[in-house]
Amino acid sequence: MSRLGPPPQRLAVVADAPRIQELMRQSALDLFPSFYDDRQVASGAIHIAHLDMRLIEDGTYFVHEADGELVACGGWSRRAKLYTAPAQQTMTSDCSTRRASPLAFGRCSSVGTGRRGIGRAILEACERAARSEGFQDLVLMATLPGEPLYRAFGFREVERVDIRMPDGVTTSGVLMERPITPEGG
Repeated sequence: MSRLGPPPQRLAVVADAPRIQELMRQSALDLFPSFYDDRQVASGAIHIAHLDMRLIEDGTYFVHEADGELVACGGWSRRAKLYTAPAQQTMTSDCSTRRASPLAFGRCSSVGTGRRGIGRAILEACERAARSEGFQDLVLMATLPGEPLYRAFGFREVERVDIRMPDGVTTSGVLMERPITPEGG
């Protein structure tokens, strides 16, 4: 894997789903322990690190591969969902709110992918795609480990919230938003 810049990005396909799901689960298990207790980590690995197949079907989910290994993933939704947990309900109905939601990020920590611009590359791809469809804002529910990435990309905190998972475990999240920059801006 090259040491400079992120590995190649492409749209995810249905056949990628098992590898994406495992990458998201492992990412949660690797990153969450510095921010959450053991129960929250275990719950998050199931309920937060959950792939919504509609993102792949919609063509709004991206992956990065290096040497045949999936090393990062993430995407966005037109459905105004804040996260992809199975119990998460759509907040509004469709893109009439003009707010797109970046969702379901993960990265492999075992292959030196940190600090290579992969998260930013995925966020930029999400923003470009959402802009091309007329969205004006990005809104998401960040996990505590994801918050620094989103802040670095220009998201601002709206509020800190407690999220009750389907198994009854409560975890902390950060509702964040940012305007979509004009093309070339």
